[in-house]
Amino acid sequence: MSFWKRLFGGGAGEAPKVAASESYKGFVIEARPYQDNGQWQLAGAIRRESHPGSEHAFIRADRFTDAETAARFALIKGRQIIDEQGKRLFPDDQG
Repeated sequence: MSFWKRLFGGGAGEAPKVAASESYKGFVIEARPYQDNGQWQLAGAIRRESHPGSEHAFIRADRFTDAETAARFALIKGRQIIDEQGKRLFPDDQG
């Protein structure tokens, strides 16, 4: 499946598979790596614990040979995004 279809939910309508998740500073980070051309693409999402409907998806250029490593780095990248942007990820939330 192409990058754009996966990013915007095209294709078979399947939800991205969550390989790992963790709570961090009031947010939930979900690692959602996917396989593309034989490698695992770093991808994930960040949600506010207090607003589960809001989500910030991210995909990075990093690719890995296995899903576990891609998931581990997705959690690291999610923590970095939260540390840099925090509540600014969800400007419409009032919390």
